[in-house]
Amino acid sequence: MKKILSSKKLEKLPPYLFSKINKLKLEAYKKNLDVIDLSMGNPDIPPDKEIIKRLCETVLEHPKTHRYPQAKGMPKFRNTVAEWFLKRFGVKLDPEKEVLALIGSKEGVGHLCMAFLNSKDYTLIPDPSYPVYYNATILAGGIPYLFKILPENGYLPDFGKIPQRIIEKAKILFLNYPNNPTTAVVEDESFLKDAIKFAKKNNLILCYDNAYSEITFDGYVAPSILQFEGAKDIAVEFHSFSKTFCMAGWRVGFVVGNEYIISQLEKFKSFIDYGVPTFIQLSAVKALLDYDRIVPEIKKLYQTRRDIMIKEFKKIGWVIEPPKGSMYLWCKLPEKITKEVGSLKFAEKLLVETGVAVAPGEGFGPNGEGYIRLALVTANNRFHDAALRFKKVFKELGVNLKIKS
Repeated sequence: MKKILSSKKLEKLPPYLFSKINKLKLEAYKKNLDVIDLSMGNPDIPPDKEIIKRLCETVLEHPKTHRYPQAKGMPKFRNTVAEWFLKRFGVKLDPEKEVLALIGSKEGVGHLCMAFLNSKDYTLIPDPSYPVYYNATILAGGIPYLFKILPENGYLPDFGKIPQRIIEKAKILFLNYPNNPTTAVVEDESFLKDAIKFAKKNNLILCYDNAYSEITFDGYVAPSILQFEGAKDIAVEFHSFSKTFCMAGWRVGFVVGNEYIISQLEKFKSFIDYGVPTFIQLSAVKALLDYDRIVPEIKKLYQTRRDIMIKEFKKIGWVIEPPKGSMYLWCKLPEKITKEVGSLKFAEKLLVETGVAVAPGEGFGPNGEGYIRLALVTANNRFHDAALRFKKVFKELGVNLKIKS
């Protein structure tokens, strides 16, 4: 039998970044290396015991929850989301028309592209950014346009630098703050107001990925795009239980906002999936109801890890600015390594030789080159070891960092 080729859309995609890292991790384990995995934003702590208890009770005692769920999300889930959103952001939502359950926000973003993009439709994507924006555009048959976001601008886009000829062909604008991978946050809310005006003026769907809204530090509180006038005319906002409640493997999230956009996403999903299992939805309801008890402790844990890792890096002479949001560190590599090695080769060397797994910046877009992303997903006592292993590889590559007092 002749080899059956995959679709041209799939062939356009680069190898999935984390698949390559995972393959190298498996090889490291086979060599009996002591692996410290900082590559994915995959929480290492379990969900709260009361959430797990709710899941077990529901699965055992309510057999009807094993049947097909309501694709849009059960009313109890959507009502609880609306109540939480009002309390957290001060935004009133219609749970019937402006809330939709998702099998994780990644699924929702991907299906949004499929629901709205035709061939030759563009999406506007920050560079660097979460890879699903680019990949979902390609898989939907659209054309991704990458626009640079730069540290000197706080990783906020300058919409004026996007060519008008591209804007006229675009359908979706992606924004994500607190940002993955750069950890940037929006402190001047006039930016969000400008983003809404830009999207309305150019008839764009504003896809606001707010997966890290609840993982913030040093008193910073992340806003919702829907807090601002006119947002519901063009915006939808994605949220995930993966980071907020350490429920990554449970695959549950939601999208809220513009009624028409959500209705078309719901329509698309009704042809593709049956929605989130009912027992998972009820567990997510428990999580939202216990938000005030659970989330402050999770934030505290990540802030502690952030501070320890930055302190350990400082000991080897590598100074990293503490982020105000997300569960990552976005680390600028020494210039010599960027010029002579590059972020991917550096990440491979670090993993193969020392067992420390990180995400290379180039995997998030061309403008991510020169950086690596570290996920704060390991025990506190591992960060000292990780820093020493970085120091070893830096030295092998001819980089001797000066320790600053």
